[in-house]
Amino acid sequence: MPRRKVGNPLAFAVLGSLSERPMHPYEISTMLRARGKDQSIKVNYGSLYSVVASLEKHGFVEALETVRQGNRPERTIYRITEAGSAEFSDWLTELVGTPSREFHPLEAGLAYLPGLPPDRVVELLEQRLKVVDVEIEETIAAHERMTALEFPRIFWIESEFRLALLQAESAYVHRLVEEIRSNSLGGAKFWRQAWKLYLEEGISPQEQLKDPVKYFGQEFAWVREVPPEAL
Repeated sequence: MPRRKVGNPLAFAVLGSLSERPMHPYEISTMLRARGKDQSIKVNYGSLYSVVASLEKHGFVEALETVRQGNRPERTIYRITEAGSAEFSDWLTELVGTPSREFHPLEAGLAYLPGLPPDRVVELLEQRLKVVDVEIEETIAAHERMTALEFPRIFWIESEFRLALLQAESAYVHRLVEEIRSNSLGGAKFWRQAWKLYLEEGISPQEQLKDPVKYFGQEFAWVREVPPEAL
């Protein structure tokens, strides 16, 4: 996938906004916030003007006119160029049609889950669930309001996708918490024992794995399959 000349997701939002009509940057930021697009695209309003300047530098937008209202500073109104329209269409096509590998923060944390004691992990996951489940309730309520207003779904379809992700995360984490708590998660018993040995006797995980029979009462077949540098 070729690298874009202006790859900031905010640039995509700017091009999409200017595809509707010419606007000045402040008007773009106001519209993005009013439409809730900042919930789907990471928007750093402090960098908006530099993003617009970069788009102008590469010929994707151009200044249309400069206006002044009362005592307010002058504002430059921009419009999308033909090249900008082509860039937006190509970018949108890529986002909708081409899967990309996303690195979720929770996935990164799960990759190193044994780095914390099981009970602490349960505590943290339940803390996370409180926030996620509240957001789910709030999002569902917002959807119900928009449905009652007969506001076309096409204008908030991205929020449905966000809700689906939140619900999937909630269901998974609820299940994971129960598996850790009940020791039904594969390796949970050894995880608990490893932390007990470390906290009570100061025996490191590396030492434990050198003689699993001594510390856990059985040989771990999987240890023989792990490259030495991974241990």
